[in-house]
Amino acid sequence: MITCISPIDGSVYAERTPLTSGQAQAAVARARDAQAAWAMLELHERIELVMAGVANVGRMNDEIVPELAHQMGRPVRYGGEFGGFNERATHMAEIAQDALAPIEVEDSVKFKRLIKRVPHGVVLVVAPWNYPYMTAINTVAPALIAGNTVLLKHASQTPLVGERMAQAFYDAGVPEDVFQNVFLDHQTTSDLIAAKSFGFVNFTGSVGGGKAIEQAAAGTFTGLGLELGGKDPGYVCDDADTDAAVDTLIDGAMFNAGQCCCGIERIYVAEKHFDAFVERAVAIVSAYKLGNPLDSETTLGPMAQARFAEAVRKQTADAVAAGAKAHIDPALFPEDGGAYLMPQILTNVTHDMAVMREESFGPVVGIMPVKDDDEAIALMNDSDYGLTASVWTADTARAMAIGDRIETGTVFQNRADYLDPGLCWTGCKDTGRGGGLSEIGYHNLTRPKSYHLKKA
Repeated sequence: MITCISPIDGSVYAERTPLTSGQAQAAVARARDAQAAWAMLELHERIELVMAGVANVGRMNDEIVPELAHQMGRPVRYGGEFGGFNERATHMAEIAQDALAPIEVEDSVKFKRLIKRVPHGVVLVVAPWNYPYMTAINTVAPALIAGNTVLLKHASQTPLVGERMAQAFYDAGVPEDVFQNVFLDHQTTSDLIAAKSFGFVNFTGSVGGGKAIEQAAAGTFTGLGLELGGKDPGYVCDDADTDAAVDTLIDGAMFNAGQCCCGIERIYVAEKHFDAFVERAVAIVSAYKLGNPLDSETTLGPMAQARFAEAVRKQTADAVAAGAKAHIDPALFPEDGGAYLMPQILTNVTHDMAVMREESFGPVVGIMPVKDDDEAIALMNDSDYGLTASVWTADTARAMAIGDRIETGTVFQNRADYLDPGLCWTGCKDTGRGGGLSEIGYHNLTRPKSYHLKKA
């Protein structure tokens, strides 16, 4: 049984029975059978159907927001994910005509030569719980628009999300076999991948999960997109607007209880700004309200599972035992030792501590002073991960020069914790492989097919 334990109170919020192996194979077969007819629709027809489904999700938002609070703990005051969900789908719809257009090499009296982009066939999307709508739509929308059929497997923590999306798309007129929400256990998922069931698999989740997907796909030549762990840094240069930097970086570290793929997990601050930065950061975090996410006054909800909170508690405690200084007063944030976890800011941290090297994915951030750009760059690169990096400086040329030396997928100047659908969402090192959104996202969800036509 796939069970969602609500972080609000530890109760069972939803249960679903996973498909048997035979049922899962039948779902893949239906998707494969439906794909050719779906791909034969005019591009504008597929776009209209997908965007109608997106709009239907928006109409459900009043119901979706409290459901998300129950499933994964995000406070209702933040209003859900439809803004980003719609932004990403809309951008991919708007660029589809150009991104999927054939590349014409020659059209002369003798020859017509061109390269088309054709769909892979059936795409499996394995989506995470932390931003369950936005992460899913990153692949679902462009995959469908490009002419693929899609199976969506959502995280067990957010089982209602896939059901909501599927119903919204069916009500818009997307055929049921073209977009299927499926409940699968890990073994069945691996077996399907190993059996070459899919033309492409997109997975967002842990490094361990990514390795399992790669192992299942070994020898199948299945295309993979993997967004895995992160330990995203922020660097505040000596010429930065420190007030803006601290406001954005601390929000990036703490929003969604720190459970953001591109959340800020470590901060490096020019020595001249360090004390003022920490003082303002402590004031911001000390004003948060930890509590029930259904309460409109709550600004910091529980983590999605108690075991996630316990892992962050251990990282924090180990750092303090090794000499780190904790700045947030526990008296401000009474907690029960379960999923509700107080936020914490640490200084006197080093890269010998797990809290500065291993993914935390919770409301804790370490802050270190640095003497110059070289030291900051060395520390930012001293990581197994590379998703985003946030550089704060008034000088764009300096930001570009620093960014060129950082091992990461995205470089931000004077912002953080944002996914721009016009840019490729990608990473390096243990953060994974491939890229979503942007024109490159369409390239990954299709394959090139060349035509060399000699005219009579």
